[in-house]
Amino acid sequence: MNWDSNDPSRKRGYHHGNLREALIEAALRLIGEKGPAGFTVAEAARAAGVSPAAPYRHFRDRDEMMADIARRGFESFAARLRSAWDGGKPHAGEAFQRVGRAYLAFAREEPATYSAMFESGLSFSSHPALHAASEQAFAVLREACEAVIAGMPGPKKPPGLMVTLHIWAQSHGIASLFARGDAARRPVPMSPEDLLEASVLIYLDGLKLAAKN
Repeated sequence: MNWDSNDPSRKRGYHHGNLREALIEAALRLIGEKGPAGFTVAEAARAAGVSPAAPYRHFRDRDEMMADIARRGFESFAARLRSAWDGGKPHAGEAFQRVGRAYLAFAREEPATYSAMFESGLSFSSHPALHAASEQAFAVLREACEAVIAGMPGPKKPPGLMVTLHIWAQSHGIASLFARGDAARRPVPMSPEDLLEASVLIYLDGLKLAAKN
């Protein structure tokens, strides 16, 4: 590709004056097409219509670019979950179901971002901002779980962290199960929302039963 000043793709890449955002958008398109491990910084630059050296003005390497995408994703994810939770109004049970639906909706509507968040293989210890953003999202889920636990009858309450991890595993598993939109996905005779609601209700009923024994 010709990177001189007359190259129209280069002009398009810089047109809106925000190279960083152009690279993020290009990387998300590539993640959607190839997965989070399926492209290089040079390919992201090409897709954004800029020179191969341009990304290094904003990102040290590919991992730093992926970390920024994943961090933004977790921040948006946390905001969606918190809006759905809405302080547990009008009551924890209903708000809890809204959180589950918001979780699945985000995974469905932002598949490339969701993939970057959970499949990039980045180390949290190397990317503290990414870790902090992921903890924000997890904190919303934990707050919702602990509110539901508080409403359970009897003195014996299951550990909040354990329940949160179990609910997260169910939500993530169902989101991943429905992520494939092609013929390779096993047909499921339920919507993801119905499947999550049913599995969570069965799980919570089991916890209530165990608390009585």
